[in-house]
Amino acid sequence: MTGIQELLLSRIRDVADYPEPGVMFKDITPLLADPAAFTALTDALAEVAANTGATKVVGLEARGFILGAPVAVRAGLGFIPVRKAGKLPGATLAQAYDLEYGSAEIEVHAEDLSADDRILIVDDVLATGGTAEASIQLIRRAGAEVAGLAVLMELGFLGGRARLEPALKGAPLEAVLVL
Repeated sequence: MTGIQELLLSRIRDVADYPEPGVMFKDITPLLADPAAFTALTDALAEVAANTGATKVVGLEARGFILGAPVAVRAGLGFIPVRKAGKLPGATLAQAYDLEYGSAEIEVHAEDLSADDRILIVDDVLATGGTAEASIQLIRRAGAEVAGLAVLMELGFLGGRARLEPALKGAPLEAVLVL
């Protein structure tokens, strides 16, 4: 484990039985509150953006906004939020997807993406991969290319990587931490 991984892991708090019994929630708020840890994470994700040749960063609601916006600034790129349905004003492009118990929908302002864009998707956690897969589909439907997906942590036991690899079509999936 590298020094940055140790630093970040030391700033992630486990919260048992949240949001429901049997779930171990990974709380990143202590990491965000520590300027050294937050800066180290931002730098690591901005390096991924540079390595993928990204032209814009997409952050997934809501913690992907917190991580993706400073990554975009650090990398000198634009930032685009992918939001839950009904949260963006004006014309949007939507993508529905299935959850473990039901379904959801995400949206983006399609005019913020073009065929010239290479998009790095940023989020805090890769779990089952449902939201990330929907965002990949949404970005491609908007006409842009997916340059990659970068997350703070991947919960490997939930199988998200295996689900996303076909959708990524060779674009990298980078996780700073794999738990």
